[in-house]
Amino acid sequence: MQHRISEFLVGLLFGLGLILSGMTDPGKVIGFLDIFGVWDPSLALVMAGAITVGIFAFAFAKKRTVNFLGGALHLPKSNQIDKPLVMGAALFGAGWGLAGFCPGPGLVSLASGQFKAFVFVVFMVAGMQLFEMFNRRASQPK
Repeated sequence: MQHRISEFLVGLLFGLGLILSGMTDPGKVIGFLDIFGVWDPSLALVMAGAITVGIFAFAFAKKRTVNFLGGALHLPKSNQIDKPLVMGAALFGAGWGLAGFCPGPGLVSLASGQFKAFVFVVFMVAGMQLFEMFNRRASQPK
C-alpha cells in the first residue's frame, strides 16, 4: 500500500507541475514548435529544468541499489539507438506536433475534462495496443 501512496503523490506532483508550467495547454506546445510564427520559448525552459533535475537524479540513482522504499532499483542498461527507437521517436514527435499533447499532459488534461485530451488519449492507447499486437507477431517464430 505504501508504494501506491508514493506513486499517487509523485503523479500528483508531476501533474501539478504540468499545470503550473502551462504544459497542459496544447497552444503552448504548438507555440513552441512554431519557430517561424509567434514562438513561445517557455517549453524550452520547462525542458531545461526537467533535464537538469534528471541529470542529478540519475547520477544519484546510479550510486544506489535500492529505491527509497527499499525495492530493487532497475535502471535502463541499453544505450543503443536502433530503428524501433528512431521510428517511435518520429511517431511521438509527429503526434506531439499535431495534437499539442504528449502522454503526461494528455492524461492531466483528460482529468480536467478537455475533449481534445480525450481524443488524444484514446488514440494514444490505440497506438500502444497496435504496437503490442505487431510486436507480438514480429517476435513469434515463423
